[in-house]
Amino acid sequence: MKVRGLIVKWAPQNKILAHSAIGGFWSHCGWNSTLKSVSVGVPMLCQPLSVDQMLNARYLSYVWKMGLEIDVERGEIESAIRKILVTKEEEEMRHRAVEIEEQVRVAVSHRGSSQNSMNDMVEFILSL
Repeated sequence: MKVRGLIVKWAPQNKILAHSAIGGFWSHCGWNSTLKSVSVGVPMLCQPLSVDQMLNARYLSYVWKMGLEIDVERGEIESAIRKILVTKEEEEMRHRAVEIEEQVRVAVSHRGSSQNSMNDMVEFILSL
C-alpha cells in the first residue's frame, strides 16, 4: 500500500481537497464533505448512504453537474473514476465545479448573501 497510497486516521481534508493534484473526491456526500468539495471546486464521485446524503448527491450530479452518482460495483466504480478524471465529462464537471466554487466565494465574502443572511438573523434575534 505504501507505493500506491496511504491510509491515515485523520487528515486535513480542506487542505487536501484544495491541492492542485486532486482530480476528484469520492464521498458519501454528507453536508460537510459536500461543502468542502464545492468550496474548492473539486468534482465528486457521489456514493450516498442515507438521509441528506442522497439529496446532496442528486444536487451535485443533476443540478450543479459537478458530481457523478455511483453504486458499489467494481466495473461501475472504474468507469466513474475514468469519467471524473480523463474524459470530456471530466472537463465539463471541472468547469461547473469551478463556477460553483466562485459562487460560494462570492456568497461568503464581505457583504455576500451568506454574510447578509447571518447579519439579518443576528439582528432579528437581538430585536426580540
